[in-house]
Amino acid sequence: MFIQNAWYMAAWAHEITDTPFPRTLCGVSLVFFKNAETGEIAALQDRCCHRGTPLSRGQIVPEGLECGYHGMVFDGRGDCVHIPGQARIPAKAKVRSYPVVVQDEIVWIWMGDPACADPSHIISYPYHNDYAKWPHKHQVYRVQANYMLLVDNLMDLTHLAFVHKNTIGGNPKAHVEAKMTVTPRDDGLHFIRWLLESAPPPTYRKAVDLAERIDRWMEFQYVAPGTVLQWTGGIDSGKNAVENRDQPGFSLRIFHGLTPETDTTCFYFWSAANGYRQDDPQATQDLFREIDTAFKEDKGIVEAQQAALSSTGENDLVDIVSDSARIHMRRTVNRLLAAEHQNA
Repeated sequence: MFIQNAWYMAAWAHEITDTPFPRTLCGVSLVFFKNAETGEIAALQDRCCHRGTPLSRGQIVPEGLECGYHGMVFDGRGDCVHIPGQARIPAKAKVRSYPVVVQDEIVWIWMGDPACADPSHIISYPYHNDYAKWPHKHQVYRVQANYMLLVDNLMDLTHLAFVHKNTIGGNPKAHVEAKMTVTPRDDGLHFIRWLLESAPPPTYRKAVDLAERIDRWMEFQYVAPGTVLQWTGGIDSGKNAVENRDQPGFSLRIFHGLTPETDTTCFYFWSAANGYRQDDPQATQDLFREIDTAFKEDKGIVEAQQAALSSTGENDLVDIVSDSARIHMRRTVNRLLAAEHQNA
Protein backbone atom coordinates (compact mmCIF):
# COMPACT_ATOMS: atom_id res chain seq x y z
CA MET A 1 0.00 0.00 0.00
CA PHE A 2 1.41 3.37 -1.06
CA ILE A 3 0.53 6.94 -0.12
CA GLN A 4 -1.23 8.30 -3.20
CA ASN A 5 -1.74 11.98 -2.43
CA ALA A 6 1.92 12.92 -2.43
CA TRP A 7 4.62 14.16 -4.77
CA TYR A 8 7.02 11.41 -5.81
CA MET A 9 10.19 11.79 -7.79
CA ALA A 10 9.51 10.19 -11.17
CA ALA A 11 12.74 10.83 -13.08
CA TRP A 12 15.66 13.14 -13.56
CA ALA A 13 14.64 15.78 -16.09
CA HIS A 14 17.40 14.70 -18.47
CA GLU A 15 15.93 11.17 -18.64
CA ILE A 16 12.87 12.43 -20.59
CA THR A 17 14.02 13.07 -24.15
CA ASP A 18 12.40 12.95 -27.60
CA THR A 19 11.08 9.39 -27.30
CA PRO A 20 8.32 7.96 -25.06
CA PHE A 21 9.72 7.02 -21.64
CA PRO A 22 7.97 4.18 -19.77
CA ARG A 23 8.30 3.77 -16.00
CA THR A 24 6.15 1.98 -13.44
CA LEU A 25 5.56 3.94 -10.23
CA CYS A 26 3.40 2.92 -7.27
CA GLY A 27 2.28 -0.11 -9.26
CA VAL A 28 1.00 1.99 -12.19
CA SER A 29 2.48 1.68 -15.69
CA LEU A 30 3.16 5.20 -16.95
CA VAL A 31 4.59 6.80 -20.04
CA PHE A 32 6.31 10.19 -19.97
CA PHE A 33 6.77 12.32 -23.04
CA LYS A 34 7.98 15.78 -23.90
CA ASN A 35 5.86 18.04 -26.08
CA ALA A 36 7.68 18.41 -29.39
CA GLU A 37 6.98 22.15 -29.57
CA THR A 38 6.90 23.46 -25.97
CA GLY A 39 9.18 20.95 -24.25
CA GLU A 40 6.58 20.47 -21.51
CA ILE A 41 6.66 17.00 -19.92
CA ALA A 42 3.46 15.00 -19.46
CA ALA A 43 2.65 11.63 -17.89
CA LEU A 44 -0.12 9.28 -19.01
CA GLN A 45 -1.22 5.80 -18.10
CA ASP A 46 0.74 3.56 -20.46
CA ARG A 47 -2.36 2.02 -22.04
CA CYS A 48 -4.22 3.12 -25.14
CA CYS A 49 -7.98 3.37 -24.60
CA HIS A 50 -8.59 1.64 -27.96
CA ARG A 51 -7.05 -1.83 -27.66
CA GLY A 52 -4.93 -1.49 -24.54
CA THR A 53 -1.58 -1.28 -26.30
CA PRO A 54 1.22 0.41 -24.29
CA LEU A 55 1.52 3.97 -25.55
CA SER A 56 5.24 3.81 -24.88
CA ARG A 57 5.49 1.71 -28.05
CA GLY A 58 4.39 4.73 -30.09
CA GLN A 59 6.07 7.98 -31.03
CA ILE A 60 5.94 11.67 -30.20
CA VAL A 61 4.29 13.83 -32.85
CA PRO A 62 3.51 17.58 -32.85
CA GLU A 63 0.00 16.99 -31.48
CA GLY A 64 1.12 14.68 -28.65
CA LEU A 65 1.78 10.96 -28.24
CA GLU A 66 0.82 8.68 -31.10
CA CYS A 67 -0.16 5.08 -30.34
CA GLY A 68 2.02 2.65 -32.25
CA TYR A 69 -0.87 0.28 -32.99
CA HIS A 70 -3.56 2.31 -34.81
CA GLY A 71 -2.22 5.87 -34.75
CA MET A 72 -4.56 7.51 -32.22
CA VAL A 73 -2.91 10.63 -30.77
CA PHE A 74 -3.25 11.83 -27.15
CA ASP A 75 -2.27 15.20 -25.77
CA GLY A 76 -0.66 15.89 -22.40
CA ARG A 77 -4.07 15.90 -20.68
CA GLY A 78 -4.76 12.40 -21.97
CA ASP A 79 -7.44 13.54 -24.43
CA CYS A 80 -7.50 11.91 -27.84
CA VAL A 81 -6.97 14.65 -30.44
CA HIS A 82 -6.71 12.56 -33.60
CA ILE A 83 -8.03 9.26 -34.93
CA PRO A 84 -6.85 8.28 -38.44
CA GLY A 85 -9.77 8.12 -40.86
CA GLN A 86 -12.32 9.29 -38.29
CA ALA A 87 -13.52 12.88 -37.84
CA ARG A 88 -15.59 12.42 -34.68
CA ILE A 89 -13.64 11.63 -31.54
CA PRO A 90 -15.69 9.76 -28.90
CA ALA A 91 -15.95 11.48 -25.51
CA LYS A 92 -14.57 8.34 -23.88
CA ALA A 93 -11.44 8.40 -26.05
CA LYS A 94 -8.97 9.46 -23.36
CA VAL A 95 -6.43 7.98 -20.99
CA ARG A 96 -5.65 9.02 -17.45
CA SER A 97 -3.09 11.78 -17.05
CA TYR A 98 -1.07 12.58 -13.93
CA PRO A 99 0.05 16.01 -12.70
CA VAL A 100 3.75 16.58 -13.41
CA VAL A 101 6.06 19.39 -12.30
CA VAL A 102 9.69 19.88 -13.32
CA GLN A 103 11.66 21.63 -10.60
CA ASP A 104 15.33 21.67 -9.61
CA GLU A 105 16.26 19.16 -12.37
CA ILE A 106 13.66 16.72 -11.01
CA VAL A 107 10.43 15.43 -12.59
CA TRP A 108 7.80 15.19 -9.82
CA ILE A 109 4.53 13.30 -10.22
CA TRP A 110 1.30 13.21 -8.21
CA MET A 111 -0.24 9.73 -8.18
CA GLY A 112 -3.47 10.54 -6.29
CA ASP A 113 -6.43 12.89 -6.70
CA PRO A 114 -5.38 15.55 -9.25
CA ALA A 115 -7.50 18.16 -7.45
CA CYS A 116 -5.18 17.85 -4.44
CA ALA A 117 -1.94 18.28 -6.40
CA ASP A 118 -0.49 21.53 -5.03
CA PRO A 119 2.96 22.27 -6.54
CA SER A 120 3.78 24.55 -3.60
CA HIS A 121 4.14 21.41 -1.47
CA ILE A 122 7.05 20.14 -3.57
CA ILE A 123 10.21 20.41 -1.52
CA SER A 124 12.68 22.97 -2.84
CA TYR A 125 16.25 21.92 -3.58
CA PRO A 126 18.07 25.00 -4.89
CA TYR A 127 21.50 23.31 -4.77
CA HIS A 128 20.69 21.62 -8.09
CA ASN A 129 20.60 25.08 -9.64
CA ASP A 130 23.96 26.23 -8.26
CA TYR A 131 26.74 24.41 -10.10
CA ALA A 132 29.27 27.05 -9.06
CA LYS A 133 28.95 26.42 -5.32
CA TRP A 134 27.54 22.87 -5.44
CA PRO A 135 28.76 21.03 -8.59
CA HIS A 136 27.00 17.68 -8.76
CA LYS A 137 26.20 14.51 -10.68
CA HIS A 138 23.02 12.39 -10.80
CA GLN A 139 22.32 8.67 -10.62
CA VAL A 140 19.34 6.29 -10.49
CA TYR A 141 19.19 2.62 -9.56
CA ARG A 142 16.36 0.15 -9.90
CA VAL A 143 16.43 -1.75 -6.61
CA GLN A 144 14.90 -5.16 -5.91
CA ALA A 145 13.45 -4.07 -2.57
CA ASN A 146 10.55 -2.14 -1.08
CA TYR A 147 11.36 1.57 -1.08
CA MET A 148 10.79 1.81 2.67
CA LEU A 149 13.80 -0.40 3.32
CA LEU A 150 15.99 2.23 1.66
CA VAL A 151 14.37 4.97 3.75
CA ASP A 152 15.01 2.82 6.84
CA ASN A 153 18.64 2.57 5.78
CA LEU A 154 19.01 6.35 5.67
CA MET A 155 17.37 6.81 9.04
CA ASP A 156 19.83 4.58 10.93
CA LEU A 157 23.34 5.71 10.08
CA THR A 158 25.13 3.37 12.46
CA HIS A 159 25.32 1.04 9.45
CA LEU A 160 27.95 3.32 7.85
CA ALA A 161 30.78 1.92 9.96
CA PHE A 162 29.96 -1.65 8.97
CA VAL A 163 28.70 -1.44 5.37
CA HIS A 164 30.95 1.41 4.16
CA LYS A 165 34.26 0.75 5.90
CA ASN A 166 36.36 1.70 2.88
CA THR A 167 34.51 4.86 1.82
CA ILE A 168 32.24 7.07 3.94
CA GLY A 169 32.11 4.90 7.07
CA GLY A 170 34.59 5.51 9.84
CA ASN A 171 35.16 4.09 13.29
CA PRO A 172 32.21 1.99 14.57
CA LYS A 173 32.65 3.31 18.11
CA ALA A 174 32.33 6.92 16.89
CA HIS A 175 29.04 6.12 15.14
CA VAL A 176 27.58 4.28 18.13
CA GLU A 177 28.51 7.15 20.46
CA ALA A 178 27.37 9.93 18.13
CA LYS A 179 25.31 12.70 19.69
CA MET A 180 21.96 12.68 17.91
CA THR A 181 18.90 14.93 18.04
CA VAL A 182 15.64 13.88 16.33
CA THR A 183 12.88 16.43 15.71
CA PRO A 184 9.55 15.04 14.42
CA ARG A 185 7.61 17.15 11.93
CA ASP A 186 4.11 16.87 10.46
CA ASP A 187 5.50 15.74 7.10
CA GLY A 188 8.50 13.77 8.35
CA LEU A 189 11.42 14.54 10.62
CA HIS A 190 14.81 16.19 10.99
CA PHE A 191 17.84 14.77 12.70
CA ILE A 192 21.45 15.67 13.16
CA ARG A 193 24.30 13.49 14.38
CA TRP A 194 27.64 14.75 15.66
CA LEU A 195 30.76 12.57 15.65
CA LEU A 196 33.13 14.75 17.62
CA GLU A 197 36.88 14.12 17.80
CA SER A 198 36.60 11.29 15.26
CA ALA A 199 39.04 10.08 12.61
CA PRO A 200 38.18 11.14 9.03
CA PRO A 201 36.91 8.23 6.87
CA PRO A 202 38.71 7.35 3.62
CA THR A 203 36.44 9.41 1.34
CA TYR A 204 37.12 12.56 3.37
CA ARG A 205 40.89 12.05 3.37
CA LYS A 206 40.96 11.58 -0.41
CA ALA A 207 39.08 14.82 -0.97
CA VAL A 208 40.77 17.39 1.29
CA ASP A 209 43.58 17.79 3.82
CA LEU A 210 42.23 17.20 7.32
CA ALA A 211 43.69 16.81 10.79
CA GLU A 212 43.91 13.44 12.53
CA ARG A 213 40.70 14.28 14.40
CA ILE A 214 37.68 16.10 13.00
CA ASP A 215 34.25 17.14 14.19
CA ARG A 216 31.86 15.47 11.80
CA TRP A 217 28.14 16.09 11.24
CA MET A 218 25.34 14.30 9.44
CA GLU A 219 22.18 16.37 9.01
CA PHE A 220 19.11 14.77 7.43
CA GLN A 221 15.60 15.95 6.60
CA TYR A 222 12.99 13.34 5.73
CA VAL A 223 9.85 14.42 3.87
CA ALA A 224 7.22 11.71 3.45
CA PRO A 225 6.88 9.53 1.58
CA GLY A 226 10.30 9.23 -0.07
CA THR A 227 12.51 12.34 -0.03
CA VAL A 228 15.63 12.65 2.12
CA LEU A 229 17.93 15.69 2.06
CA GLN A 230 21.43 15.27 3.46
CA TRP A 231 24.18 17.67 4.42
CA THR A 232 27.31 15.93 5.68
CA GLY A 233 30.81 17.07 6.42
CA GLY A 234 33.62 17.61 8.84
CA ILE A 235 36.25 20.15 9.85
CA ASP A 236 39.30 19.92 12.07
CA SER A 237 38.44 19.50 15.73
CA GLY A 238 38.78 22.66 17.80
CA LYS A 239 37.23 24.94 15.15
CA ASN A 240 33.78 25.03 16.75
CA ALA A 241 31.96 23.09 14.02
CA VAL A 242 28.79 22.90 16.11
CA GLU A 243 28.38 26.67 15.81
CA ASN A 244 29.94 27.20 12.39
CA ARG A 245 29.98 24.47 9.77
CA ASP A 246 30.79 26.79 6.86
CA GLN A 247 34.54 26.77 7.51
CA PRO A 248 36.89 25.10 4.98
CA GLY A 249 36.90 21.32 5.25
CA PHE A 250 34.91 18.46 3.79
CA SER A 251 31.27 19.04 2.90
CA LEU A 252 28.77 17.35 0.63
CA ARG A 253 25.05 17.48 -0.06
CA ILE A 254 23.09 14.47 -1.25
CA PHE A 255 19.54 14.38 -2.55
CA HIS A 256 17.81 11.02 -2.07
CA GLY A 257 14.57 10.26 -3.92
CA LEU A 258 13.03 6.87 -3.05
CA THR A 259 10.03 5.96 -5.21
CA PRO A 260 8.15 2.65 -5.21
CA GLU A 261 7.79 0.72 -8.42
CA THR A 262 5.99 -2.29 -6.89
CA ASP A 263 5.73 -3.72 -3.38
CA THR A 264 9.16 -5.30 -3.74
CA THR A 265 10.98 -3.00 -6.20
CA CYS A 266 11.75 0.70 -6.30
CA PHE A 267 13.83 3.45 -7.88
CA TYR A 268 16.62 5.12 -5.95
CA PHE A 269 17.42 8.56 -7.37
CA TRP A 270 20.33 10.47 -5.90
CA SER A 271 22.67 13.34 -6.58
CA ALA A 272 25.99 14.11 -4.89
CA ALA A 273 27.31 17.69 -4.70
CA ASN A 274 30.73 18.64 -3.38
CA GLY A 275 31.15 21.74 -1.25
CA TYR A 276 34.95 21.77 -1.66
CA ARG A 277 37.30 22.26 -4.64
CA GLN A 278 34.27 23.42 -6.62
CA ASP A 279 36.40 24.66 -9.50
CA ASP A 280 37.97 21.21 -9.96
CA PRO A 281 35.75 18.90 -12.08
CA GLN A 282 37.84 15.93 -10.98
CA ALA A 283 36.72 16.50 -7.38
CA THR A 284 33.07 16.17 -8.44
CA GLN A 285 33.82 13.03 -10.43
CA ASP A 286 35.84 11.48 -7.60
CA LEU A 287 33.11 12.16 -5.05
CA PHE A 288 30.48 10.69 -7.36
CA ARG A 289 32.56 7.55 -7.75
CA GLU A 290 32.98 7.21 -3.98
CA ILE A 291 29.26 7.71 -3.27
CA ASP A 292 28.27 5.40 -6.11
CA THR A 293 30.45 2.68 -4.61
CA ALA A 294 28.94 3.20 -1.15
CA PHE A 295 25.33 3.30 -2.34
CA LYS A 296 25.76 0.14 -4.38
CA GLU A 297 26.80 -1.46 -1.09
CA ASP A 298 23.50 -0.23 0.38
CA LYS A 299 21.67 -1.61 -2.64
CA GLY A 300 23.18 -5.05 -2.07
CA ILE A 301 22.26 -4.99 1.62
CA VAL A 302 18.61 -4.01 1.17
CA GLU A 303 18.09 -6.42 -1.73
CA ALA A 304 19.34 -9.26 0.47
CA GLN A 305 17.14 -7.94 3.29
CA GLN A 306 14.08 -7.91 1.00
CA ALA A 307 14.73 -11.48 -0.10
CA ALA A 308 14.92 -12.61 3.52
CA LEU A 309 11.85 -10.66 4.63
CA SER A 310 9.82 -11.94 1.68
CA SER A 311 10.51 -15.42 2.99
CA THR A 312 10.20 -14.91 6.76
CA GLY A 313 8.14 -11.73 7.28
CA GLU A 314 9.06 -8.98 9.72
CA ASN A 315 6.65 -9.38 12.63
CA ASP A 316 9.36 -10.69 14.97
CA LEU A 317 12.02 -8.03 14.23
CA VAL A 318 13.51 -6.18 17.21
CA ASP A 319 14.05 -2.42 17.52
CA ILE A 320 17.22 -1.05 19.14
CA VAL A 321 18.26 2.39 20.36
CA SER A 322 19.68 3.48 16.99
CA ASP A 323 16.21 3.03 15.44
CA SER A 324 14.79 6.25 16.92
CA ALA A 325 14.68 8.22 13.65
CA ARG A 326 13.48 5.18 11.71
CA ILE A 327 10.63 4.63 14.18
CA HIS A 328 9.52 8.28 13.88
CA MET A 329 9.67 7.95 10.10
CA ARG A 330 7.53 4.81 10.05
CA ARG A 331 4.98 6.39 12.37
CA THR A 332 4.67 9.36 10.01
CA VAL A 333 4.08 7.12 6.99
CA ASN A 334 1.55 4.98 8.86
CA ARG A 335 -0.29 8.09 10.05
CA LEU A 336 -0.50 9.51 6.52
CA LEU A 337 -1.65 6.17 5.12
CA ALA A 338 -4.35 5.86 7.77
CA ALA A 339 -5.58 9.41 7.15
CA GLU A 340 -5.71 8.86 3.40
CA HIS A 341 -7.59 5.57 3.84
CA GLN A 342 -10.08 7.23 6.22
CA ASN A 343 -10.79 10.04 3.76
CA ALA A 344 -11.11 7.74 0.74
